[in-house]
Amino acid sequence: MGKREIRLERFIGILENRKFLSINEMAQALGVSNMTVRRDFDILNQRDLVIMKNGILMLNNEHDFQPIRKIYNLDKEMQIKNAVKTSIGRFAASLIRPKDCVIVDTGSTTESIIPNLGADIQISILCYNLNILLPALQNPNIHVSFSSGHYHPKTQMFESPQGIDFIHSIRANKVFVSAAGVHENLGITCTNSYEVPTKQAILQSAAEHILVADSSKFGKVHAAYFCDLSQIDVVVTDKGISDEWIAILQEKGITLHIV
Repeated sequence: MGKREIRLERFIGILENRKFLSINEMAQALGVSNMTVRRDFDILNQRDLVIMKNGILMLNNEHDFQPIRKIYNLDKEMQIKNAVKTSIGRFAASLIRPKDCVIVDTGSTTESIIPNLGADIQISILCYNLNILLPALQNPNIHVSFSSGHYHPKTQMFESPQGIDFIHSIRANKVFVSAAGVHENLGITCTNSYEVPTKQAILQSAAEHILVADSSKFGKVHAAYFCDLSQIDVVVTDKGISDEWIAILQEKGITLHIV
């Protein structure tokens, strides 16, 4: 996670606790200059997360905004809409063809992909999550590449600059990417800033970008932005997706699978 992203997290966390601050007060709280606070505000304001009224900084509560400091726990997420996520993972697995090289992102929905692969399918998989790695190792027909680094227990994810370099050295047919929020204008976001460099790397390394996300993620915005909706080729989601979102995806030329 870069210094700026860490500071942006602190910026949001301070506003969650203190609600209203002047630029000077925020600068003192962060230990930076007023100019740095203004630059950080511009970034968060563009993401629709923070606003300023009469020189006072505050969170933007007009959007369905999930706080940047929300604690994500993979085990708990797996218990939420588990049947839906399993169905999405099962369909996503059906998109994988023999001899494919695929990248599987971190997440509670992507966890259902590997167990739903056919026992005889021969593929290569790049992953960086414990919950993806372990089932992949159970299948002798899967050639596994693993990007390691610092371990994050809440998401079971490994990440490091060296791991990202390794991802950049790989070329894949398909990447299955997860998200905490999908917004038409503000793009696709995740809960943790440390996920961003890895997610951006896997998108750069794959020919086809497949988003697997349950319908509750659409219209949501989290603070950690990693790509635009236009960078996605295929969406796999559930029947709860709204007609409005179906129209948005069709208008953007994104292939939609509803399971």
